[in-house]
Amino acid sequence: MSKAIDLTFRCAKENEIKYAFTQSQQIKMQTGYVGYLRGDFGINGNNFYSSWNDEINVRKTPEFQSEFDNVINALRDDPKYRGILRNREDMKLLCCARPQSRIESDGRSDMYCFRADTEKYSYIIRCQTHSGDYNFYVTAYEKDYLDRHIKNAEKGIRFITSNYQPLFTLPDGCKIKITTPNGNTLIRTCRYIDEYHLEVGDILYHICEFAERMEMQGNKVEPIDDAPKKERVRIPEFER
Repeated sequence: MSKAIDLTFRCAKENEIKYAFTQSQQIKMQTGYVGYLRGDFGINGNNFYSSWNDEINVRKTPEFQSEFDNVINALRDDPKYRGILRNREDMKLLCCARPQSRIESDGRSDMYCFRADTEKYSYIIRCQTHSGDYNFYVTAYEKDYLDRHIKNAEKGIRFITSNYQPLFTLPDGCKIKITTPNGNTLIRTCRYIDEYHLEVGDILYHICEFAERMEMQGNKVEPIDDAPKKERVRIPEFER
């Protein structure tokens, strides 16, 4: 039997949305990532099919498991959350009543993002209201770790020359354009790791190491300043 739980629920902020998607192992460790629940409401929109995905088992403690069950039950049954995980129609009604929760990617307009918090854990909830898709992903993090990473990432990602001269600072989750000597271009999403490390695509670099590699190869690196928000969120193929 589930018990009442002290849970806050709100629309996700722009700098939180990226944590509703798959993270690298490095970011998982820094954010207190536990795992995620993925599910859908079936063809008629009233079922509840779900599966839990473990990735860092040591964090899936009995305390977390008990809380997680209560959180999911609250999001399904407690009127305060309007049944966001109860069925597809209730999810649509809640999402449409909160247009500020809508996110866009690859031209889709039926995707929404929320955040729920308890004292110790945070849950980033991605909703997809279209029939035939997974309708929800609930990604669990240890709250203090997640908030610390988000706050640190607000500093932005530093790009420098090999002798530590500053070039530009890029917001976490935005993209760069790499132009090779023969004119080819590569577009890569960048993620903040810490003041001295970044991820470019799926590769982890020290900021000086990245600068040295680019200079050695004769590449030019530029920020993509006009990228719309929907292009700042990378959705892995297997989650579309």
